[in-house]
Amino acid sequence: MTVFIRLKSAGKRRAVLENVPYTISDTVLTLRRLITEIVHLETEKYNSRMGESKIMPFLTEDEISDKSQTGKVGFGSIYSDKKADAAKAVETALLCFADGLFRVILNETEITGLDTPVEVKENDVITFIRLTFLAGRLW
Repeated sequence: MTVFIRLKSAGKRRAVLENVPYTISDTVLTLRRLITEIVHLETEKYNSRMGESKIMPFLTEDEISDKSQTGKVGFGSIYSDKKADAAKAVETALLCFADGLFRVILNETEITGLDTPVEVKENDVITFIRLTFLAGRLW
């Protein structure tokens, strides 16, 4: 089934990014399973980009303008030859959610617990909001 992922970051100038389509299985029953599946898809995408290299990378004026709105202009290059470990990435993502570093909203409803049942349907919008410290120290 196809769902749309919307990423938001509290500290960015342009808070909303476009909806990105993802194909997930129909067996997503809890938030834990949803996060696990999304992280697996992202690590696969990251690992598949590792072999790509442009002979002469460049950015168009529109790409520079868009990237400057988010605060980082770059080519999206991967400088490490180390592949992402999906199991470790899932463990980290689940810990980050438990620690309150990001929130998940399904359509207009926040999902607050990892084992909360979720009913994901075709074309639903899932929003991940990364919470960041605005200034100062952690404690």
